[in-house]
Amino acid sequence: MEAHSAVPHLREILIFLLMAGVLVPLLQRFRINQVLGFLAAGLAVGPNGLVLLADQFPWLAYVTIGSRDSVAAIGELGILFMMFMIGLELSPARLWSWRRWVFGAGLAQLGVTAAFLGALAYLFGNPTGAALVVGLTLALSSTAIVMQLLSNRHELGSTLGKASFSILMMQDLAVVPLLIMLPLLGHGAGLGIFAAIGLALLKGAITILALYFLGGRLVPPLYARLATRQHPESFLALTLLLTLGVAGVTALAGLSMALGALLAGLLLADTEYRFEVEVLIEPFKGLLMGLFFVSVGMQVDLREILLNPLWLPLSVLGLLLIKAAVAMGILRAGGMSWGRSIEGGVLLGQGGEFAFIVLGYAVATGVLEAPVSQFMVTVVSLSMFLSPAVARLGTLGGKWVDQRMPRPSEPPAALPPSGMTEHVVIAGYGRIGQLIGKVLSQQGIPFVALEQDYQLVGTLAKAGHPVYSGDASMPELLAVVNARHAAAVVLTMDNPPSAVHAAQRIRQICPGVPVFARARDPRHAVMLKTAGARQVIPETFETGLQLAAFVLEASGVPDSAAQDLVEAQRDELIAAFEQKAS
Repeated sequence: MEAHSAVPHLREILIFLLMAGVLVPLLQRFRINQVLGFLAAGLAVGPNGLVLLADQFPWLAYVTIGSRDSVAAIGELGILFMMFMIGLELSPARLWSWRRWVFGAGLAQLGVTAAFLGALAYLFGNPTGAALVVGLTLALSSTAIVMQLLSNRHELGSTLGKASFSILMMQDLAVVPLLIMLPLLGHGAGLGIFAAIGLALLKGAITILALYFLGGRLVPPLYARLATRQHPESFLALTLLLTLGVAGVTALAGLSMALGALLAGLLLADTEYRFEVEVLIEPFKGLLMGLFFVSVGMQVDLREILLNPLWLPLSVLGLLLIKAAVAMGILRAGGMSWGRSIEGGVLLGQGGEFAFIVLGYAVATGVLEAPVSQFMVTVVSLSMFLSPAVARLGTLGGKWVDQRMPRPSEPPAALPPSGMTEHVVIAGYGRIGQLIGKVLSQQGIPFVALEQDYQLVGTLAKAGHPVYSGDASMPELLAVVNARHAAAVVLTMDNPPSAVHAAQRIRQICPGVPVFARARDPRHAVMLKTAGARQVIPETFETGLQLAAFVLEASGVPDSAAQDLVEAQRDELIAAFEQKAS
């Protein structure tokens, strides 16, 4: 069937929209993982699927896609928007606090895994340069799949999510010198390769720093101006321009476009516009990510299994096992329990989307032969296809192990007392949570605190605080702390998406318990109110009200009158939030 002259790839777009509109609801109804569903759909409608039967059944030509290239470019946009959304959930300060994971665990995973896989490739007869490229390429995991799976499980803010993202970030950074290395290996550049890589990394660092500091001065004023004038279409256009523009600049500098999209998200992470941006981008990100997974599914060729019935399955299994074992050991060395280490290792076991780019470039530069590249592409595709199911097994296995093995890295009292009633549950025991706990203790009110930072839990538990490790959105943990019979639940977590998810889950499980929450800004407050929080206090406004009270008193207004004025203003702000959320 010929492409429509006015709308390129119209048939492919219609086929994908049909899958997105029909397939996703069906997957949700039967509780099937969306990633796995899109991968299977790509296999079915792609050039290695039902299109092979088009000669016998001509109507199949109208519902299949004969070339992956027709959707690959659009699918890659999904990666960019996913990285942008990840950047929104981070901040430079948080990234710097993760440097041990990024540069320690990330480099260790990449180096050890590449050494194992490269050595195997060399033993199977590949030249040294080709074995090096194969090892480094297969050491990369799929940022798209791993982050999607973590997002579906609401674990982006957990310790496992932090460690996984840190390792993936180092892998994405490693793609830059790898792409530079390929033409040098192809032409036998010898020792000059190290100078070239060093120069490229220096250029990349300068580009990133320049974009960050320049963008930090330009982006917030632009958003402030647009938000004031209430132009939603301009707001969306500016967000798309920022995402694709920064990605384009990093690409011109020889860096990954995905890294540029991540940087664009970081520019907005600490501004008051991040939540509105998340709401605007989320539908586009979901559709484009689905298209990306469809394009990956098109890479799977089941005929390769028939041609290599022994080596192909063994290679996929070997890739998953080696990468999982290395990542598991590194996560365990980083202080995680055995169960969580197993879960994280299996989660990072698949090949990555950058392998398609690197392997194709390796053939073009003469480093790899085409049959070897095609075999590796099939191995990576199959590992990505199996990833959701394998990750589920890893989660079940990790929980089974943790139930039977002690976790010395966590506080000695693994579970809080389950018989408490009329107590307060504090979710998030940082500076604000600890302040609330101190006030409650002074009044003799019992409370129990939940915190996801294992190190903080261990330190405070030793000091006698009733704090325990765990996610307040988990039904099992809410049952353990007897949240149904609590006097109140207070949400003080630093991670806004985690707070919103916890509010939703607590409202479902404990409908009669009042939920009070701390919000980062007014938009976050509206989201928490919508999720079910009874009372929400935005940090920025409460600070302003407190200062206003001091200023009024210093200006000669009586104390009682100043407090009345501030209280009236607080009630007005809260009423505005409630009206906005309703």
